[in-house]
Amino acid sequence: MRAFDDDRVQTVRLTIPAKPEFIGLGRLALSGLVRLHAGPLPDEVVADLKLALTEACTNAVRHAYDGGEGLVDITYELHPDRLVVEVADDGEGFDLDPTPSTAGDDELVEGGLGIAIIRALADELQISGREQGGSTLRFVKNLPVAAH
Repeated sequence: MRAFDDDRVQTVRLTIPAKPEFIGLGRLALSGLVRLHAGPLPDEVVADLKLALTEACTNAVRHAYDGGEGLVDITYELHPDRLVVEVADDGEGFDLDPTPSTAGDDELVEGGLGIAIIRALADELQISGREQGGSTLRFVKNLPVAAH
């Protein structure tokens, strides 16, 4: 018997320090949560979800606090048909310009691809500022619905 015998939403909230070494905790929580899905997810889907989460958390860690102290809040909502992930911080805010910076004609500046990666892996992506400061990045991945 799996966790979804009805249409309930499984929600997990995790707060991590804004340091690279804590991003793995977010990946572990994601791995555990997707096991509750009514049907097994293909390894490629799980890997894509982990990559999108890693990119979202890395953006918050790198850009929100400019190397200072801070927290990153991760909320996972597992629905029978989709996973919604929100990564939020109270830091400096996010440059909402989706155009990556370029250096010269052929060379991308280090970084700047995280949002493009998430956009390619997710079915929906929203980035917004927070009233109290900081940013929220929300992505949605549609999941196969298991037959009952």
